[in-house]
Amino acid sequence: MSRAVNRRVFLAGSAAAAAGGMVAQAAPAQAAPAKSAPSPTGAAAPRVPDVDVRRAALDDPSEATLAEAAVLMRRGKLTSTALTEAYLDRIERYDSTYQAYAEVTGETALAAARKADRGHGGGVLRGIPLCVKDNYFTAGVPTRCNSSIFADFVPDEDATAVARLTAAGGILLGKGQMGPLATTRATKPNGTVTTVNAWTPNDPSVDPGGSSTGPACAVAARLASSSIGTQTGGSIVLPSNQQNLTGLKPTMGRVSIHGVIPLSSTRDHSGPLARDALDAAIMLQVMAGPDAADPRTLGLPDLPDLIRAATPVVERGGKVRLRRATKVGVPADFLSGQKELRGALLDRLDAIEGLTLVDIAYPADWNLLTGTFNAARLVERTEPFRHWLRTDPAKFGVSLLSWLQGLMLSGDEWLTAQRAKNHLLREVLDGVLNRCDVVLQTGPVPFDILGLPEIGFPIGFDAGGVPVGAILGGQPYEEDRLLEVVAAYQAVTDWHTRRPADPASKARLRAAVARPRLSPEEAAKASA
Repeated sequence: MSRAVNRRVFLAGSAAAAAGGMVAQAAPAQAAPAKSAPSPTGAAAPRVPDVDVRRAALDDPSEATLAEAAVLMRRGKLTSTALTEAYLDRIERYDSTYQAYAEVTGETALAAARKADRGHGGGVLRGIPLCVKDNYFTAGVPTRCNSSIFADFVPDEDATAVARLTAAGGILLGKGQMGPLATTRATKPNGTVTTVNAWTPNDPSVDPGGSSTGPACAVAARLASSSIGTQTGGSIVLPSNQQNLTGLKPTMGRVSIHGVIPLSSTRDHSGPLARDALDAAIMLQVMAGPDAADPRTLGLPDLPDLIRAATPVVERGGKVRLRRATKVGVPADFLSGQKELRGALLDRLDAIEGLTLVDIAYPADWNLLTGTFNAARLVERTEPFRHWLRTDPAKFGVSLLSWLQGLMLSGDEWLTAQRAKNHLLREVLDGVLNRCDVVLQTGPVPFDILGLPEIGFPIGFDAGGVPVGAILGGQPYEEDRLLEVVAAYQAVTDWHTRRPADPASKARLRAAVARPRLSPEEAAKASA
């Protein structure tokens, strides 16, 4: 489908959202989602290409990417049971430090792995152990959303995205810890930090990136093959940037959010946090598609072949080129932070055949539109939880202040923000993205406001050894173009293959550092 048609479809969906016609959110705790098809009809079954398997993955199953693990299983050189046991062993040894999981489903995961090894079921993810953020409904498994509001909530059905992953053979290894109700990094109700950055397990003060902290840490620390998270204010791409992963936030509506505990009806996105572009593509290829239970997913352009897009084109002699000519927009302020690493990124991209760097400029009112008017999200998060704010505000713990802020905004302010959003959308589509196919960003907020696709990917490490990433934003429904660029970049770099050191012993860790505690003001400032 042409870009012009894609834009018309996207604009129509955005207008419906601004008018309040967005899909009804999953009801908190009282109900599970209605039944929906586990996978879109008519879609060809995806297949993992025969990738070269690294020596490190042959020596240690937990080091294998999703694609490598699938290839090894297909060749009879790895069993799902062995892979699942490898992850469970690492969870047993290290997760008291990482605190990546809110719930581990070890016994049921092993039972599913043994069934997969006996040939039961099928699908591109058969036998692959996955981590799921704890705001996705999971049948028979607690879904607490790191909130006392959901302390006893056990859904009787899966969220649509989870149902599709398991229908494709994926195995639920456990529920990833998260920020309280998806607002900040993971903490206890009093603000004490829990989940750490996998690259600095002995220093909990280092930012792990956002509310999808647990799913990111699980993949980075080799406690799962891949994971899924949600993004409202950067919580797929930012944890990926901070923990050396590749995180793909699709266009609004590409993936159903039916069965996901809501944060913002117009900004919640579901997507994968993975080891590289190919793994992210495999996950999204399974998750995406129409779902009758989520009207945002209906009537959209067909999903491209994401796995093909994420398979780099390597010519004879090892030269990498893009599948199609692509213009990458570079904002004037792109080198204002992490100048050395971002400069090296630009040099690498500029050397890839078929890729052209172009300078772009933001409109004069950019900061107003993406900053001040971003407060409109606070109203949307408050609306589904007004009952608890009125009757038992203590349930919101340290994040209460950020929730109360939503009650302070009036209806006319929200409507003004929707007009500002439409203005921003026109400036992005007719201005910023009119000169390029994809754009490098310095933050995720503008494309979160608009529902446009983004991908976060690693580009190196800072002086302290903490990963640094970049964010690439794209045109509506052009996730394949984002994957093409990142896959080509990852074919000529090896940042994404780096692995963090395991944590120190528990005794050494307890003696070395106390976990920091966020104040209500800090939680409000960091809130998605």
